[in-house]
Formats: sequence, structure tokens, C-alpha cells
Amino acid sequence: MKIALLGYGKMGKEIEKIALLRGHSVVIKADIDSIYDIKEADVAIDFSVPAAAFNNISNCLKNKVPVVSGTTGWLKDYDRAIELSKENKGAFIYASNFSLGVNIFFELNKTLAKLMEQLKQYKVCIEEIHHTQKLDAPSGTAITLAQGIIENSDFKKWKLIEEKPSASELPITAKRIENVPGTHTVIYESDVDTIQIQHTAHSRQGFALGAVIAAEWLLNRTGVFTMKDVLNINE
Repeated sequence: MKIALLGYGKMGKEIEKIALLRGHSVVIKADIDSIYDIKEADVAIDFSVPAAAFNNISNCLKNKVPVVSGTTGWLKDYDRAIELSKENKGAFIYASNFSLGVNIFFELNKTLAKLMEQLKQYKVCIEEIHHTQKLDAPSGTAITLAQGIIENSDFKKWKLIEEKPSASELPITAKRIENVPGTHTVIYESDVDTIQIQHTAHSRQGFALGAVIAAEWLLNRTGVFTMKDVLNINE
């Protein structure tokens, strides 16, 4: 298939390598000021920046080009993207993280949250570590983890730790360290023990592979999907 890469930074280049290895071609490599005709592509993969993501996605949907987006920090416009997809009979997948391992981790997180909900002696928090070039904090992956816990607990919302959160706020710590692709840890701690689950990325390859697999899956489909659909993960 012919792929448009919307965002040609480190992730875009990694996606290009994986796509070529899997027999695809890259017909568009676009940065924020690039001029291109999205109709040249069979599918688009957006790993751009928060300010550009919605425009990239809406351009694809209006031109009936399936689009996969892994850009975080733009979700105030997510509902508008869903509406555009429906209006144009488009195809769209957004994921805060396309790594196949992380998406399994999301499901482990929800299961653990359900088990821990009745054990009020445990206090839960999330810690995420990323490279210093990451623009948003907390990460989209950390927010997805938080949502999985909130849905299965008494928490009302998450809070990035800059000051002490209230009892109804799930605390997230975000750290930025050179050359760290991404580590996410969910920690349950009591006076007697600690339970934690963790996902550590060793490189960007896992994210890139998941994005290309999602694009392959999305081709010739119509609708708004998630990685749960791609991986056939049932509730």
C-alpha cells in the first residue's frame, strides 16, 4: 500500500523503515509546512505535533483517505474528528500508544484495577518516563492508563503531581530523561507490600510496527476504531 507519513521526525523515519520492510511504499513525507496531495496515498499515518494533528486528520477524512494517528496532546478535537469520519464515511484510528505490548499492558492495568478496587488499604499512582524531546506531559499512554483505573475505582480524575492531589484525584508523575523511549509503571502500595506492573520500551520499533499493522488493518474499512479492534481484544 502507498503510505503518507504526516510527521517525518524520529517516529516517522522509524515507521518508514518498518513499512518498507513489510513491502509498502512511502509516497508522502510531510512536515508541518509541507505541501502535498493526500489523495496520492492509500492510507496516512500521523505522528506529527499537537498543533498540526487535527488538520492532518481532517484533511485525510475529507479526502476519504484512512488515517492512523499516534500524535498526543490534541484530544480536545477528538470528538470533531469522529464527527468528520462519520460525515465522510471515513476510516480513523487514534491510539495514545501503538505498541502491541503497551496495548496488552492497558488490558492488564484494567484487570488489576478491578481486583484492587475493593482493597482500600492500597494507594495507587502512575509514573511515566520519556525522553526530553517529548512535548506533552503526562504522556498519552499515562492518561490512558489513568482512565483505565478511574473507570474501575472511586477516582474522579487524574492529576499531574505538582502539588498534592486530593483523595479523588489519581496522581501521575512525569519525568523527562535523555534517550528514554518510554517507561510506564502503575504502583499499588500499602503498609505491608507493593504491587506494580510496568512496561518498558527498548526502542521506537514497537510503536512503529504497531502503527503500520494498524494502517494495514484499517485499509478498506469504514468507521472509527481503536487498537482493541486491531488486536481483536474483547471486553
